[in-house]
Amino acid sequence: MISKLLESLYTKVFINIIVQNTQTVVYVEVCSSKGVLQSMHKYFDTTTMNSKMYEFINAYYKESPFCYISVLDKSPLQGAVPACDAKEISKYCDISSSEYRCYSKNWAFYTSEYDLEAIKHEYRSIGIDFIFSPFAIMANFFKDKIENTLAMFLLIEDNYISFSVFDNSKLLYAQYLNMDHHKDSDELLMESSLDDDEEISLGIEGIDLEEIDIEDDSVGFDDFTNIEDLDDTDSIDEFSEEQEIHEISTKEEQYVSADGFNEDYQRFSLIQSALNTFYKDPKYNSQFIENIYIADGVGVSGDLKNYLEEEMFLSVFIRKIDLGGALCDMAKAEI
Repeated sequence: MISKLLESLYTKVFINIIVQNTQTVVYVEVCSSKGVLQSMHKYFDTTTMNSKMYEFINAYYKESPFCYISVLDKSPLQGAVPACDAKEISKYCDISSSEYRCYSKNWAFYTSEYDLEAIKHEYRSIGIDFIFSPFAIMANFFKDKIENTLAMFLLIEDNYISFSVFDNSKLLYAQYLNMDHHKDSDELLMESSLDDDEEISLGIEGIDLEEIDIEDDSVGFDDFTNIEDLDDTDSIDEFSEEQEIHEISTKEEQYVSADGFNEDYQRFSLIQSALNTFYKDPKYNSQFIENIYIADGVGVSGDLKNYLEEEMFLSVFIRKIDLGGALCDMAKAEI
């Protein structure tokens, strides 16, 4: 009773942190019992906590005793599995150095314990209340579709794709796809091919290829939050397939990687590979997929939709997602 009284006297402040390629986005919502009083996105040219970010967050933190700080998990060693019991999960992956949480009775998401501790250390000056899995974000975002559809569901971030297949709310397969790893592999193959061509054209034998180091881009994260019951969340807008085809945002400029392919082709290649794994791996109950729903957090071009439709014969539905706002919705559901 006393806590409810106190809550009515103070605003609630939700601070949500999204780490991107070269910057960090902090989304803040200040709420009262009547609704949202203030909301804003603040961009910082850093991927770690610096003084400017600390001062910005701390200013809002001091506004209310009811302040909640959330971070989106960026650990490359995370994923989701079609099981919730530890013994069953071990059939799909080794979780001896991971923590996992059940989203529902039939599937769970997991992440690296080391990375969880790393984020705890990174944000020790402000403290973190929630670490949310991108798979939980995606499942919450597409809740209405996942419950009654057999389809592929994706959440697209800067460097990662949360790939999943659901059949009427039951997870069949999931994989956390790392675009940086894919780029490095392609560059290695491209450079190797180029060196081979040079040897043939010059008639030189015995030339050693230069060793190419692939950087480990593991990112740390801390204490994991339990997100088991989100069935009551009703903040998702009505999802109209016809409308969302028109919501595809087109970039004016496309980043082109060293191998000459744009980012959306790399995304397509990763998606195609993951779907092939789902079809071929006997551990999974594979079914033929015709539809794909994409939560677009970066602003993909129309090329990705064309690749998926023309090369994989999928029906594609793309909807924009504000990752900061999605984190905020999850935090509200938790408290």
